[in-house]
Amino acid sequence: MLSKNKKKLILTSIVIMLPVLIGLVLWNQLPDQVPTHWNANGEIDGWSSKYFAVFIMPLIMLGVHILCMTVTSMDPKNKNITSKPLNLVFWICPVMSIFVGCCTYAAALGIEVNMNTLAPAIIGIIFILIGNYLPKCQQNYTVGIKVPWTLHDENNWNATHRFAGPVWMAGGVALTILGIFGLELLFAAVLLIIAILPMIYSYLYYKKH
Repeated sequence: MLSKNKKKLILTSIVIMLPVLIGLVLWNQLPDQVPTHWNANGEIDGWSSKYFAVFIMPLIMLGVHILCMTVTSMDPKNKNITSKPLNLVFWICPVMSIFVGCCTYAAALGIEVNMNTLAPAIIGIIFILIGNYLPKCQQNYTVGIKVPWTLHDENNWNATHRFAGPVWMAGGVALTILGIFGLELLFAAVLLIIAILPMIYSYLYYKKH
C-alpha cells in the first residue's frame, strides 16, 4: 500500500516538517523558552526550549505519522480501506503538525491563543470528516469501529458504520459549537456519548442477529 502511495507519503511528510521552516524564519524572534503545553483551562503550563519546539516536535509528529501509515499498510485487509478514508489517515498528522506549530509560535510571540476554542473545534471537524466516511468504510482492522462484533461479522460492521456516520457528524457539529462557547463538561459528555453509542449499537445488533 505504501509503495502505491509513495508520493502522498512524501508530500504529507514535507507538510509535517513545515513548522521547522517557519521556526527558522522566526528563530531570532522566539524566546529561549517556548510554550508547548496548555492545561484543561486553556492556560499555558508547560515550556520547552525553542530547539525542542522547532526541531523535535515536528520530528515526533513525523515519527507518529510514519508509524500510523506503516501499521495501516500491514493491515491484512488494507485493500478494503478505500481512498477517501485512507486520505484522512494520511492527512491527520500533517494538519495537527501545522496546527500545533502555529499555536506554539503564536503563543511564544505573545499572541493570545485560545486553546479552549481552537482544540475542540479541530476535534469536532475531525469527527465530522470521519463520520462522513464511516458508512463507506469496508471491514478492516485499522480504520473504523473496531469492536469484536464488527470484526467478526461483516453485516454487523456495515450496519454499525451506517449508524455511526450520522452520529459522529452530528456529534462533531455539537463538539465544535460547545468548544466555541467554552462548555467543557458538555463537550466531554458529548465526546463520550458519540464514542460509546456505536459500540452499544454493534452489541445490540449482535444480540438481535
